[in-house]
Amino acid sequence: MRRSLTLLLLALLALAGAAAVVWALNVRDEPDVSGPASAAPPDASQVARGAYLARAGNCMACHTARGGEPYAGGRSIETPFGAVHTSNLTPDAQSGLGNWSAAQFWRAMHNGRSRDGRLLVPAFPYTSFTQITREDSDALFAYLRSLPPVFQPNQPHALRFPFDSQAALAVWRALYFKPAAYAPQAARSAEWNRGAYLVQGLGHCSACHSARNALGATTGGLDLAGGLIPMQNWYAPSLTSPHEAGVADWPIQDIVSLLKNGVSARGSVAGPMAGVVLGSTQYLSASDLEAMAQYLKDLPPSAARAPSPAVAQAPSGTAPAVGAKLYEQHCAQCHGKNGEGVAGAYPALAGNRAVTMPQTANLVQIVLNGGFAPATEGNPRPYGMPPFVLVLSDADIAAVLTHLRQSWGNQAGGVTALDVNRIRANQGR
Repeated sequence: MRRSLTLLLLALLALAGAAAVVWALNVRDEPDVSGPASAAPPDASQVARGAYLARAGNCMACHTARGGEPYAGGRSIETPFGAVHTSNLTPDAQSGLGNWSAAQFWRAMHNGRSRDGRLLVPAFPYTSFTQITREDSDALFAYLRSLPPVFQPNQPHALRFPFDSQAALAVWRALYFKPAAYAPQAARSAEWNRGAYLVQGLGHCSACHSARNALGATTGGLDLAGGLIPMQNWYAPSLTSPHEAGVADWPIQDIVSLLKNGVSARGSVAGPMAGVVLGSTQYLSASDLEAMAQYLKDLPPSAARAPSPAVAQAPSGTAPAVGAKLYEQHCAQCHGKNGEGVAGAYPALAGNRAVTMPQTANLVQIVLNGGFAPATEGNPRPYGMPPFVLVLSDADIAAVLTHLRQSWGNQAGGVTALDVNRIRANQGR
């Protein structure tokens, strides 16, 4: 697969030729960055706004290494093309943003270029951040300038050839990127436009909730139709499908509660989304959460999926019967004999679309590794799921998950031991 990707990109380079590379490297919507870095202390109100925006963008999650200083970078992020190391955002003059100007920072956010003009790898989601206003970029920069400087030199990326070259990035940008600030839709309300701005731009939700092609570009732009998160083996479900994570039929307050508390009357978050709530959305204002909820609620629905045919009751001793027995031994105490769950504690499995959606990676992840909803002000002591990675075999997990997907009215395809093994084998990568 990796060899195929390399050959594909080399072919693109050959086909595009020097003209395409030069065109992509040309300045497009380039701001003036000739001014010096500002020595004036940032305005307090601007810093406070920037701190809020940093929360909204969950910047610290990527730009802080485990056990490291906040925003000092150094976190390694695995991609299908090699490892990317996040940069130091503190105002250290040697290794951070100390010598940057607000215009140079804006160019990085809006145009995906570093202080010296080099093209940035799109693991930094400038394809979404390009929509951020200059005012918000300046506020975010003012906040980062207010942080204690930390000397921590940036590590070079460990991308494989040819993905480590500026020429490859130029071709990628020619194909998949064009700077574009968010343009409010006149036919929509101010609340809807604010929600769209947060979801599409600073929140960069499409970075996870959209599928990616062989070169790592989102295939549907900002469609939010779901996608497998590269290298993490988690599936970010479609926000447009009523069979996955669409919220068109949810009350606004249930959507707000999910983003604010990690739990609501209609569902709860787990996996990578739990981290988003923990570090980001729980701190947003009520008005911003309601705006995001309104935008998500109004997303155009994707085509409905036809239900699977009903599954007949399996005789004793067959694989489905084994799954039923394993469920009784390990799951029924919390989730109920008939998958009814316990309100406010353990989710119901009967009629749960997280159980029945076609992509089963999340189910396997939860059973293997367990998980908790995030600890938030509205849910300070979340109930959790214990890991079964050392308790159940691949075949056991496949059997019990197939039982969940085909019981109590659930109608979905089975899970195989190979499905489980693929996830288990990639743990820790």
